[in-house]
Amino acid sequence: MGYVDGEVFVYYDSETRRTEPRVDWIVANMDQQYWDRETEISRRNERNFHVDLDTLWERYNQSRGSHTLQRMYGCDLLEDGSIRGFDQRGYDGKDFLTFDKDTLTYTAADAAAQITKRKWEEDGSDSAQTKYYLENTCIEWLRKYVSYGKDVLERTERPKVRVSGMEANKILTLSCRAHGFYPRPISISWLKDGVVQEEETQRGSTVPNSDGTYHVWATIDVLPGDSDKYQCRVEHASLPQPGLFSWEPQSNLIPIVAGVSVAVVAVIAALAGFAVWKSKQGKKEKGYNVAPGSEWGSNSSNAGMRLGVQAGAPGRFWGPSLSCPPLV
Repeated sequence: MGYVDGEVFVYYDSETRRTEPRVDWIVANMDQQYWDRETEISRRNERNFHVDLDTLWERYNQSRGSHTLQRMYGCDLLEDGSIRGFDQRGYDGKDFLTFDKDTLTYTAADAAAQITKRKWEEDGSDSAQTKYYLENTCIEWLRKYVSYGKDVLERTERPKVRVSGMEANKILTLSCRAHGFYPRPISISWLKDGVVQEEETQRGSTVPNSDGTYHVWATIDVLPGDSDKYQCRVEHASLPQPGLFSWEPQSNLIPIVAGVSVAVVAVIAALAGFAVWKSKQGKKEKGYNVAPGSEWGSNSSNAGMRLGVQAGAPGRFWGPSLSCPPLV
């Protein structure tokens, strides 16, 4: 998968064996030659990953069960015009090799990775190619992609914030949820009397919604009598200043009304379902057959590339694809 500022814009599927677009702005600006080239590079990388998995099974003396090899690379263009580049590999969820483009060296996580480290550093050609890609090709295409998707990538959408509370065993858990915001970087924290409660706060990851926005949450456990001392602070690029949100306990009437509403909806749904069933039964009697349901799923490939945006980094990019040299 390829990302620009946290947004997936291209994707290679090992089922279709094609690199495909995920956003309208890349479709509008790229010709068929681009997609053919990206597909060919991804197919070659896929083959190399399968060879590498065989190699790593032997190095780690493993059975041929489920194993995962990943590569993540890309570049950042910062507000001051400086650039950063990274290239990392992982195996079964752990670090394997990390590239340092300034010294053209690799950091190996264990003895198995040391074998590849020595080979690549002695040869040097792949290291030089990766360095040039991260500092030149990647930045060049990052600028292009940002210009193509400017209307989408440079938009801002304010977070919708909701604070709730739930008491159990004489402990009140306050939850602060922000959703529907863009871009991805956000800061959400709990304050007590204006002081950040960093160690006491539990946070969830910032995850995407289906509409391209994001959501995140943070909770804190407090004494019920101290709830008025706590506030949730949210900082985001769409807000002129940090927002402060407090929990406001609701009256007992609201849960009762909500419960009655749910019961009424359930009755209506049941009646509607019965009507649909009767209708289908009637169709069967007239010679109609109900179409069987279809099931679909996505298969995860052995090669994964995941890039996320970082706070203060207006541009982050993956692609056009970089070839993956074999580990042996």
